[in-house]
Amino acid sequence: MSLENVMPAVAVAPADKPAYRVERATTSARVGAVVLAVVLAAMVSMPWWASRADMRTAGEILYVLALAQTWNLLAGYGGLISMGQQAFVGLGAYALVVFSMKLGINPFLAVPLAGLVTAVISVPTAAVVFRLRGAYFAVGTWVVSEVFRLLVTNSMWLAGGNGLSITAALIDIPQWWRESMILWFSVALGGGATLALYLILRSRHGLALKAIRDSEAAAESVGVKVATVKWAVFVAAAFGCGAIGALAFITKLRVAPGAAFSLDWMTTMVFLVVIGGIGTIEGPIIGAVVFFGLRALLADYGATYLIVLGALAALVMLKMPEGLYGYAARRFRLDFFPVQRRLRLLDKGKLP
Repeated sequence: MSLENVMPAVAVAPADKPAYRVERATTSARVGAVVLAVVLAAMVSMPWWASRADMRTAGEILYVLALAQTWNLLAGYGGLISMGQQAFVGLGAYALVVFSMKLGINPFLAVPLAGLVTAVISVPTAAVVFRLRGAYFAVGTWVVSEVFRLLVTNSMWLAGGNGLSITAALIDIPQWWRESMILWFSVALGGGATLALYLILRSRHGLALKAIRDSEAAAESVGVKVATVKWAVFVAAAFGCGAIGALAFITKLRVAPGAAFSLDWMTTMVFLVVIGGIGTIEGPIIGAVVFFGLRALLADYGATYLIVLGALAALVMLKMPEGLYGYAARRFRLDFFPVQRRLRLLDKGKLP
């Protein structure tokens, strides 16, 4: 019997060539995973050691981060520059009103239901806006948002432009539980949106998404179902915005069309993504830290806060178009959420 029949086949690099190993994780990714897990665990435990103000701030940071990640999925990876995502935030807020105030469902159970409602509404919306391209698509999504706002404003069943309070739907929930649930839902949305984006980008669907962003024609030529992927991304982003809109207005206790469909939601998403680094998972996280850090630092200076934000955005776009994280990643070789395979050179003769 020959040795070929008893010994397993082993891929050995030729003696005159270096050996490589395919890696999908980096040292910075392992460190980042540990830090992220610790931060999320600390936030989950905040009801037992933090003040109500700190819990509300942490919750707001997380659900705004989730919003930014949904827009990053659309624009940064899918190439769909939507400027009307506030439509789904507002629809989610009013879905909360319908489920909790009109139908008597627990407001926290209404959060995922609001996401489902906005996802369903996003299907016919996509059928309209996907007929547009480029800047026309961006403007078209904003116009659709205004249409939804006007429809809600003119609905007397939803109290019209006056808005309404949802305090009555929360009155039977003890305050500690209410504050804790808001925080925990925020952790689930912020952490879940980031993790979901990471898992999508590590899959073949992520490759298809980035191929569509770079060139729809080229992606379609290699078998990517462009229309299917774009629809899936648009609906997923709408689901996230709807759930976040419902949760955000549980914290505000009052829903009105002007606040629910405000362009501020959109500008905040864009700021976080562009400042941090569009097309990176880490970018919106850095953007959230910068945004809320500046807000806390300049809270007593009124309009100066907005001036600083605008000046910072302009400076970053001019000097670091890849964003703060993109610049740091390129300079220091950082990658906390690696989504690409890398070849690592091994010692000569060492098996991969």
